[in-house]
Amino acid sequence: MAGLHFLDGGGEMAQAIRAKDWSAHELGPPEGWPSALKVTLGMALNSKFPKCLVWGPGLVTLYNDAFRPILGDKGDVLGCSFADIWGEVWDQIGPMAARAFAGEATFIEDFPLTIDRYGYPEPCNFTFCYSPIRDENGVVRGMMDTVIETTRTVETARQLQLRNSELAHRIKNTLTVVSAIVNQTLQSHEGPDAGDHLRQRIGALAHAQTLLTRAQVRNARMGEVVLEALKPFRSGQGRFHIDGPAVGVSAKQALTLALAINELATNALKYGALSAPEGRVELRWTAGRPGSDDDFTLVWTETGGPPPKPPAGRGFGSLIIEEVLPEDFMGESTISHDAPGLCCRLRTRMRHLGTSGPDDAGDDHGEHPRSASL
Repeated sequence: MAGLHFLDGGGEMAQAIRAKDWSAHELGPPEGWPSALKVTLGMALNSKFPKCLVWGPGLVTLYNDAFRPILGDKGDVLGCSFADIWGEVWDQIGPMAARAFAGEATFIEDFPLTIDRYGYPEPCNFTFCYSPIRDENGVVRGMMDTVIETTRTVETARQLQLRNSELAHRIKNTLTVVSAIVNQTLQSHEGPDAGDHLRQRIGALAHAQTLLTRAQVRNARMGEVVLEALKPFRSGQGRFHIDGPAVGVSAKQALTLALAINELATNALKYGALSAPEGRVELRWTAGRPGSDDDFTLVWTETGGPPPKPPAGRGFGSLIIEEVLPEDFMGESTISHDAPGLCCRLRTRMRHLGTSGPDDAGDDHGEHPRSASL
């Protein structure tokens, strides 16, 4: 089509621009678009880097093929207002767009935004630059949004930082746990069998540490994760009472839950119910229909130990239980230090529990009855 050579080589979005009826639009037919708009748009359409051109007072949006995944399911927004497209975050990005239209470029890395492109709020990160677009007279007529999504990179860095913090924290705790295991074992077992029991419990500790530090944990059942995490702390004296139905959790949730339970048990061994001869821990969870909005609740309750005291500071355990656990289960987690003992509660919806159900989440090998005392 004559006058539209600036769209040549522009991929599917160039075809969409050709096919769109612009006659009633504020820009008018593409043949009559300003030269600065044509030249800049042609360069953007031929780029493999995600680019979005925003033009004029109406913030008309034109973008290339590489930008389309960033929009997700927002639909056909070609020619729409940039402010309307990103209305859910306009209070954050609008001032930066205004600066670009005032002639000042903005570059920002890993900027956090909670956007709605698939029908739900989605925390994301983006590295982008808003650059002014000037016409032949130097007047700013629009801006170019050059952007790349960095959500996965930021999440990977967060996980790495969490792993490093976990490793440092776990090294400090290991000797304390080993010492407590030795003391508890020698108090409850006499004679030549004490050594065997001690070796078994130290071996269970090593096995649990492997579960907690490996990069990937397969989809599992709730009971399987709980039993593995509690192995180093089991004395055979009925200190734990566990009760709950078979529920599937994802690999990520399995790892986070194992970390949280290990933290709670370590704290109970050092300061709580497991530090006293009569102390007990009850761990119960209740579930609704798989994949539904029914409640899922998991509760850790301690009794018979010293009066609970709130921690003096906020360490790795608090981070795991108060931030990572509710984030990975998309719910809420609370800890109370009231009498008779520490209580931790996790609450979410059944539809947030992993990708597997009870029938395909792994085999418990007969290890997890509905109710168990350990």
